[in-house]
Amino acid sequence: MSDILPIVMPKWGLAMSEGTLVSWLVPEGGEVNKGDEIAEIETTKITNAFASPNSGVLRRQIVKVGEIAPVGALLAIVAPTTVTNDEIDAFVGSFVVEVKDEGASGAVEREANFAGKKLFYKLAGGSQDGIPVVLIHGFGGDADNWLFNIDALSADRPVYAIDLPGHGKSTKDIASGDLGELADAVAAVVNDAGISKAHFVGHSLGAAVVFKMLEQHPDRVASIVGVAPAGVGPSVNDAYVSGFIAAEKRKDVKSSLQMLVADPEQVSAAMIEGIQRYKRLEGVAKAIQTIAAKTLPGGRQTSSFRDLLEKTNKPILIVWGEKDAIIDAAQAEGLSGKISIIRLPGVGHMPHLEAANTFNDRLIEQFKNVEANIR
Repeated sequence: MSDILPIVMPKWGLAMSEGTLVSWLVPEGGEVNKGDEIAEIETTKITNAFASPNSGVLRRQIVKVGEIAPVGALLAIVAPTTVTNDEIDAFVGSFVVEVKDEGASGAVEREANFAGKKLFYKLAGGSQDGIPVVLIHGFGGDADNWLFNIDALSADRPVYAIDLPGHGKSTKDIASGDLGELADAVAAVVNDAGISKAHFVGHSLGAAVVFKMLEQHPDRVASIVGVAPAGVGPSVNDAYVSGFIAAEKRKDVKSSLQMLVADPEQVSAAMIEGIQRYKRLEGVAKAIQTIAAKTLPGGRQTSSFRDLLEKTNKPILIVWGEKDAIIDAAQAEGLSGKISIIRLPGVGHMPHLEAANTFNDRLIEQFKNVEANIR
């Protein structure tokens, strides 16, 4: 039965234990190539397309639409047409779910001290020796926003995903809430982790934090990736920022989150519930109000780093969804020609979630190119 290849429920991030099969994108009997999107799976963060790890004929769909399956469970069988149904039955009957030891190979949780307060971060690929990657989420997000990216990016390098102050499991005790404070928090994690130099990847407000890191700590920066970045244009959709801050009821949270993506159906029930739980935490309301007032007041971005990006010799990649409704992708116009810009059609404000496979491939390529030039 060596010709039979299993397709199993993926594990996207440390927190994922199960997923819901939303739809099959390839019918039984259809040809699939490695990397083809074959199914849509709903997680606690978003509904995302799952790329096949194998090539061949999709002989059997094991999990049906609407069913929930644990990580590692058998989703489907890929096999040549020469393999009999009896052989497939035998394989399915003997299949054993394998769950990796996360302590050995998955992301581990850590804490850093920042002015006597706790900062939470995750580390994946700690045994790898490539230049580390530091991932910084946007306004209202957390380290789990990178659940579709952290495994792919950590295949050959350590990857650190940070909860900024006021977010996730980090302190909700905010002082000024400005970019300087947020960048100092990132520097505290970098120091705690013993990172001398890293590729910094920031999403939305997190990109502005990365640009501030470049301004304050250029020696720690190997390269920068700005994902739907704040910090290069004048405005942000205040309906989202103010709506997110004010939202308490499920329908209001849902409406805010649907603004983030090009396809509103990608916003899962679990994602909505997760934001509601986060917003009920003590100190969150004041923290996000303070940060928004300092960085994104009334739909205005308070900091522009265009001159800094023009002058720096650090490699910079910008990734933007063409359907971004939060920070218009047109804000990339007029940036220095030495900055690489990728525009993704049919993608909103969350390219790393909405187009995870393409996003991961482009970042891996970018990091390898940067490191080849360093050597």
